[in-house]
Amino acid sequence: MGFNCGIVGLPNVGKSTLFNALTATAAAEAANYPFCTIEPNIGRVAVPDERLEVCARLAKSAKIVPTQLEFVDIAGLVRGASRGEGLGNQFLGHIRAVDAIAHVLRCFEDGKVTHVEGSIDPIRDAETVETELLLADLDSLERRLVATQKKVRGDDRDAKAQLAVMEPVLAALREGKPARTVAVTPEQQPIFKALELLSAKPVLYVCNVEERAAAKGNAQSARVADYARAQGAASVVISAAIEAEVAQLADMAEKREFLHSLGLAEAGLARVIHAGYRLLDLITFFTVGPKEAHAWTVAQRTKAPQAAGAIHSDFEKGFIRAETISYADFVAQGGEQGAKEAGKMRLEGADYVIQDGDILYFRFNV
Repeated sequence: MGFNCGIVGLPNVGKSTLFNALTATAAAEAANYPFCTIEPNIGRVAVPDERLEVCARLAKSAKIVPTQLEFVDIAGLVRGASRGEGLGNQFLGHIRAVDAIAHVLRCFEDGKVTHVEGSIDPIRDAETVETELLLADLDSLERRLVATQKKVRGDDRDAKAQLAVMEPVLAALREGKPARTVAVTPEQQPIFKALELLSAKPVLYVCNVEERAAAKGNAQSARVADYARAQGAASVVISAAIEAEVAQLADMAEKREFLHSLGLAEAGLARVIHAGYRLLDLITFFTVGPKEAHAWTVAQRTKAPQAAGAIHSDFEKGFIRAETISYADFVAQGGEQGAKEAGKMRLEGADYVIQDGDILYFRFNV
C-alpha cells in the first residue's frame, strides 16, 4: 500500500533542498531560479520508529526493515497556475496525484536568493498557492455540474448522490474555502474522493527558517503556526540548509553531536516525516521474528485482513486469524514467548481493527 506526500510551494522557497535532504540524494536539482524542477522527483524515506529497534533487539532479528513514506518534489507554483501560468496545468496535475501536501513556506531573509513576489511573507505565499488550488477545483466542478444536473433531471440516482456532495463543495469554494472544510458523511466519502479535488488534500505547512532559528522558529514561522491552527492544519519548523548538512553526515553519533551543537534534539526531517505520517492518518504494525523485524504502514481503522494484504495479497484472500500482541505487552514480557506465557497473545478475527504498534502474525490458507 503506497502513501505519498507532495512537496509544494512557490519557486525558491527551499522545496528541492528539503527533498534532497529527505532522500539524502541530489536527485532534485536545487538552484536559484524558478522551475528548476520540471518533472516531479520521487523519493522514499524510512519512517523513524524506536519501537522497531526495540522489537528487533528482543527478537534477536537478523534484519530490520522500516516502513516508508514517499515524498514527491513538485515544481514551484506561481500566481495564475490555475490558468496555465508557469506550466501550471502540468504542476496541478502532479499535485492531484498525491495523497497529501507538504507546503514549504519561506520564512527567512536572504538577499542572495530571489523571491518571485519580491518580499518575504509566508502567509501571502500560502494563500497564493491555496487560491490556485481553489480556482482549479472551482473550474473543474463547475464544468461537471451541468452534466450532473442534467442526469438528475433524468432521475439518475447516482447523479443525485453526486450532486448532494458537489453543491456544498461548490458553495465553499465560491466563498474561498478549501474543499477539505466541507463536512462529508462516511457514505459520501467515496463520491467526495472520486472528485479528486486539489483543495481536499490534507496540508502540512513546513516553515523553512534560517539556521539560527531552527530550534525555536522565528516571527514568520509563528505567524504560520497561528494560520495553520486557524485552518485545523499542522505546521513544523525546519532549516533546509541544516538538514542538507545533516544528510551528508554518515555517522549517527556525528549527526547527533552536530544537532546538539545547534540546540536540536532531532533532525527537522524526522518531524516532517512523522507529521506527514499523521497527516495521512497512518499507523504502524510490526511482524517480528529471528529473520527480520519489519514495520508496515496501514491507514487508521484498517481491519486485520486488509492489514495482512499490505504484506501479500494471498494473506488477505486466505485470512484465518491474526495472532496479536500489543507493543506494550511485547516489551513488558520480554518478547513473543514471554507474552504467550503471560497470556498476552490474542487471537483476532476478520473484524479486528489494527492498533498502532500491534505485533502480528497472520494465519492464512490459500
